Amino acid sequence: MVEMTFLDLPSEIQQLIVSCVAKNSFQALSTCKSMRALADTPDVYSSFDLYKYPWWTGLRDTLLRRCYDVGNPSTLYIKGVEYFYSLQHHEEGLALMKRAADAGYERALYTYAMTRKLYWDDEEYFASFTREAVGTIGWLVRMDDAPWVPVVNEGFLAKKFMFMSTDRPLFYNCPYLVCIITPMLYDF
Repeated sequence: MVEMTFLDLPSEIQQLIVSCVAKNSFQALSTCKSMRALADTPDVYSSFDLYKYPWWTGLRDTLLRRCYDVGNPSTLYIKGVEYFYSLQHHEEGLALMKRAADAGYERALYTYAMTRKLYWDDEEYFASFTREAVGTIGWLVRMDDAPWVPVVNEGFLAKKFMFMSTDRPLFYNCPYLVCIITPMLYDF
């Protein structure tokens, strides 16, 4: 059997492998110069989740700018939440959260749906949630030291109880699921 190195593979396959690795561990891509060169492409920047990578260290501005330029959903979500809740730029922030939610990013989907519900009483995006996503998001919201909650935002903290419990039964269209989920609603 002939041995083949990674660099002997066609460049399209190399890019596909690097994109898959970037989704799980961007740090693994910075182990050598050739991997770093392969990772410096728009496909890679658009594919990984910034919450799995310590983006707040090192080349933070460069990384965030490149991710934002290619439309990375986690970057759009971070900027959208920052614009909406911290900077009070509601229109721009909501548009960025919607782009991330439409790309399938669960955190953005939940935040966008709850923001629309709280500020405009709109429930359009609730049907998009999966049961697992609701459980995970509920756990995150109930955390006292949630890493994604801007502590200085009194507006969010005042309405935090609404994010926790009011609309969970609306996540499901099947009437039989409500009786299964209802006991979990009061389990905090």
